Amino acid sequence: DLESPEEMEEEIPVVICAAAGRMGAAVAAISSIHSNTEASVLFYIVGLKTTIPHIRKWIENSKLKEIKFKVVEFNPMVLKGKIRQDASRPELLQPLNFVRFYLPLLIQKHEKVIYLDDDVIVQGDIQELYDTKLAPGHAAAFSDDCDLPSTHEMIRSVGMQNTYMGFLDYRKQAIRDLGISPSTCSFNPGVIVANMTEWKHQRITKQLEKWMQRNVEENLYSSTLGGGVATSPMLIVFHGKYSSINPMWHIRHLGWSPDARYSEQFLQEAKLLHWNGRYKPWDYPSVHTDLWENWFVPDPSGKFKLTRPDS
Repeated sequence: DLESPEEMEEEIPVVICAAAGRMGAAVAAISSIHSNTEASVLFYIVGLKTTIPHIRKWIENSKLKEIKFKVVEFNPMVLKGKIRQDASRPELLQPLNFVRFYLPLLIQKHEKVIYLDDDVIVQGDIQELYDTKLAPGHAAAFSDDCDLPSTHEMIRSVGMQNTYMGFLDYRKQAIRDLGISPSTCSFNPGVIVANMTEWKHQRITKQLEKWMQRNVEENLYSSTLGGGVATSPMLIVFHGKYSSINPMWHIRHLGWSPDARYSEQFLQEAKLLHWNGRYKPWDYPSVHTDLWENWFVPDPSGKFKLTRPDS
């Protein structure tokens, strides 16, 4: 007996980028999500023209061929004049870092969307994250950087940024004029649950672009320690206007230091792990790589290889 349309499972759209040199990251993230849910997930895999054929082949010629996915090309021309070249961490200027600013352009028919950074793996059921409640008038939900006591030790030990002062340059008038206290807790935009109707209604993309342009002219945040050129505009635009994601759905800083480790039990309970920072689990050195590698699907073309101490 066929289900009536009302009872049809709602599709969960998940946006993830496949960047050159890091495709194994996107693959592991996708594989972890797909393996841990019964829900119907539609993956929007965003790439640049040059990288798209590689990721498509990887999926179609591996055990991931059963996933539902759409490959979307991101045109970096939309960023022209909006990014200040920052020599200290060029990897943060990769065009795909800004895909999260343009969600409504990439995704048409969905009301609610999940965006994930490529350096995550999901151990929980993605349906749970998708069911995050957004308060009326909120275009997005993030997890707060002050939300989880168990990570505070970690933050202190590696000098992490968890306030606005770590991202915005408070010596600049434009930043002071925002009236946001520098000790305000920041949030991490590597995991986002977004409401597309509100996003368009509030013209979030336009607001983000405005702050990117102001930064090119006035250098409001690039040179700061946090380095997150894609984080700072979001901290400004969403200040005081976002809902919260359950902290277990964003256990982060696994990539901040090659030797800061979490307890195994804590990591078992985590629903989502994020290796934000320089030390990535497909490279060496990095921590808790076994948890990541568990979900990695080797590249059938052999182009992408894991860096390991014995390789």
